[in-house]
Amino acid sequence: MTQKKERVIVGMSGGVDSAVSALLLKEQGYDVAGVFMKNWDDSDADAVCPAEADYDDVRSVCETIGIPYYTVNFENEYWERVFSYFLEEYKRGRTPNPDVLCNKEIKFAAFLDFAKKAGADYLATGHYARLARVGGITYLKKGLDAGKDQSYFLCMLRQSQIERAMFPIGDMQKANVRAMAEQAGLSIAKKKDSTGICFIGERKFKEFLQTYLPANPGDMRTLDGKVVGRHDGLMYYTLGQRRGLDIGGSKDGSGERWFVVEKDMENNILVVSQGAESELLYSRALVMSGMSFISGGEERKEFDCGAKVRYRQSDQQAHAEKLGDGVYRVSFSEKQRAVTPGQYCVLYDGDICLGGGVIDEVIF
Repeated sequence: MTQKKERVIVGMSGGVDSAVSALLLKEQGYDVAGVFMKNWDDSDADAVCPAEADYDDVRSVCETIGIPYYTVNFENEYWERVFSYFLEEYKRGRTPNPDVLCNKEIKFAAFLDFAKKAGADYLATGHYARLARVGGITYLKKGLDAGKDQSYFLCMLRQSQIERAMFPIGDMQKANVRAMAEQAGLSIAKKKDSTGICFIGERKFKEFLQTYLPANPGDMRTLDGKVVGRHDGLMYYTLGQRRGLDIGGSKDGSGERWFVVEKDMENNILVVSQGAESELLYSRALVMSGMSFISGGEERKEFDCGAKVRYRQSDQQAHAEKLGDGVYRVSFSEKQRAVTPGQYCVLYDGDICLGGGVIDEVIF
């Protein structure tokens, strides 16, 4: 009697990473199907991630590999679970990371439920991350390509989500992924990687946000209270930002570059400085909420770890201490630049991603 192949649904974006993931799984003998997720209505003429073009790439890849392909629409789920949160955070003057929330609420929630109902044993994506299954527990590990590791964006997943996940290219280098795509004759072998938030794309961020949130201009002031310019709305700026301030030629300045050190929400003031970076930009600790441990550990009161407060940052030596349910204080051995409320702090034990939470408070 022939053993039934395990069925894997691959989340296909139209890019090279998910394409090679599907190719590898097919070569490994799995019963593979490609599914394209449509999460955003990008019918506007200036959209940079048109679903129709990406789906054409998915169709081309799947036909070359020899697997069936489908599409599923999660626009409503994305709006309710991700984009609404995105807007609320900006209203509060914070800087959210919708990619983390999309993985938690869409790719490994709504899409995973879809995969299960379709009879899939696993859901695979093109993330640069790895999984280790030991003693009945699944651990999330960094991708071997340090420059592409995406474990940061998967920090909020739960055990029930990653135990049904597969990351086929997690132990590969990006250059090898492209080489494999080219060797297999995949049409997207040289397609550029998508950057930024896809539903914004190459459109100007300010103009996009103004479509949904009213702008509230105000003063730009120095640390001693001097007005040096006007801001377009605090939601458009983030701590440490240097570009786009439009005050480089201020006659009262030193001629050095300006940067954002604080957002005074109560008084609608953007506080800026120039020259040597202010101590106000560097913090020794933070408090985060909603800490989610991927593979258990909720009972840990305090522990040493590596920590990242932004993607692509190297692990920073830190100590985590539990303050309450899902609330942790993370103290750093060295002060960190521009720790930003609304972003995620992600904790590591070596190459194992322990989990993460949302930064609520910065401690100087």
